[in-house]
Amino acid sequence: TAEQAFSQIQTIVDFSSNVMCSLLGDKFVHSGEVVKLPLEFVRQLSIKIQHHRPVWRCDKVMDIYSGCALCLPNLTSPLLHSPTRTPPLCIEIKPKCGFLPTSKHISKDIKTKVCRYCMHQHYKVSNGKWKRHSLYCPLDLFSGNRQRMHFAIRHLIEEPQNNFKVFKGGQCVYSSKEVSDESPDTNALLHHLRPYFLSTNNRVSSHMTSKSILNDFIQVLVNALLSGGGDGDEGQVTDRQGERRGFCQASHFNRERIRHGSQGLPSNSVLFRILQTQMLDSLDIEGLYPLYRQLEQHLQDFPKERTRLQIDGPYNETFLEK
Repeated sequence: TAEQAFSQIQTIVDFSSNVMCSLLGDKFVHSGEVVKLPLEFVRQLSIKIQHHRPVWRCDKVMDIYSGCALCLPNLTSPLLHSPTRTPPLCIEIKPKCGFLPTSKHISKDIKTKVCRYCMHQHYKVSNGKWKRHSLYCPLDLFSGNRQRMHFAIRHLIEEPQNNFKVFKGGQCVYSSKEVSDESPDTNALLHHLRPYFLSTNNRVSSHMTSKSILNDFIQVLVNALLSGGGDGDEGQVTDRQGERRGFCQASHFNRERIRHGSQGLPSNSVLFRILQTQMLDSLDIEGLYPLYRQLEQHLQDFPKERTRLQIDGPYNETFLEK
């Protein structure tokens, strides 16, 4: 029913605002709000966007009957943008898991040496989902070391897959398509980026090489990922576990190239918040799944426990205290 759909979406909003905001910080999370829409509007919208959807998403059907939706801001085109100025750039990065598990439940030693993302790269290329292997490794990005972060982002750009996109004025100008034989056109990306680096380090845009533009662009991203989200405070480097987390053995970064520099993330950076949230998983799936099956059986035997434990919400302060 429409009421059930509204309640389900509201539960998602509550989880985001009460749970994820406390973990990641309010400034890094947009929880959105539930809105009601005329059914005819939803039907027309579904028809209009159908040809824009990727082929692999077309088997998913849009809900056109409940009249409910989750309203979120369009981060690719800020409302405060002035049309007379250079269109804003929005960079989408899916960083993936940034640490190697150390759980006692792990049965295969390789999981403690090679990160999940790098292992999945081999799997996804072998089954044809992606044509080319990405040299990006999340552990390099989450290291807090600028050299490793620069290396990671460069390889995200070279082989973005679905983990890196660039939007200009609300339009996607750089991404990758699944099962495509064509490599992403980095020259096209550099063409879009050039106006944003008109005068950098006393260089004039017309004389800037493509390599210089790319390096400056990556440097901007590294600075943003290490910043505190615009609060003016760079934050203290409290994450000193970068060395302990070490390297993924599949990473192509040459460790001998590391010069003296910080090896850790500022405590108020978005990467630090994401990593700390990821590392709440101390069991790994091999330790967690048996517990999940036990809980599943427990809830079948004692169905009232589902309500008492607030498994399906509400995700409020009471839930956080459990």
